Amino acid sequence: MPRKAEAKKAEAKKIDVAAKVLETAMKLAAEGRWRDLSLAEIADAAKLPLAKIYPVYPSKQAILSALFRQIDAAVMETEDAAAGEGSARDRLFDVLMRRFDALGPYREAMANIIGAQMRDPLAAACGFARLGRSMACMLEAAGLSTSGLRGALRIKALSAAYLATLRVWLSDESPDMAPTMATLDRHLGRLDSLAKCLSRLQYRRPGFA
Repeated sequence: MPRKAEAKKAEAKKIDVAAKVLETAMKLAAEGRWRDLSLAEIADAAKLPLAKIYPVYPSKQAILSALFRQIDAAVMETEDAAAGEGSARDRLFDVLMRRFDALGPYREAMANIIGAQMRDPLAAACGFARLGRSMACMLEAAGLSTSGLRGALRIKALSAAYLATLRVWLSDESPDMAPTMATLDRHLGRLDSLAKCLSRLQYRRPGFA
């Protein structure tokens, strides 16, 4: 029993460190410090020794991966049972808007991080890989399979629609997020039309589903 208690205590401390470092890193990113920000600077701002941070986050990319997992989980946790009854397009709209809601506290940080990563090819490649994993998660949350070639095409198509909407969301200061919703609806509509066209030609199945 003492060993189990110690293990639980150690795990709780690890979670506390992970959460504190993530929030500190996002705060620094919101201030515009990301491209040249070091783990040592993040540790100093978090008032934690680097030795405690490194086993949890060995790089800034690891911090971003943790953030994406946190956002993905938040989308899953706020799932609306009623939304699952709509069309595939409606379900995707609901899922992605929940994602933007979850990202809300990190809007300024994300703007600076994206800007920095676009000037760093390696970081950009890591970012696109994370995006693909998250979009696969969003598709599954909407009840759409990501298996096989069709699933891979769905991930790429949704990633493109999400990125186009993300650009609008980053500067959307409206209280109801109307510009973001209109942009997302428009891009999902295009995907749905394309999917219907391909279905008639190849699969003879209607809709993005």
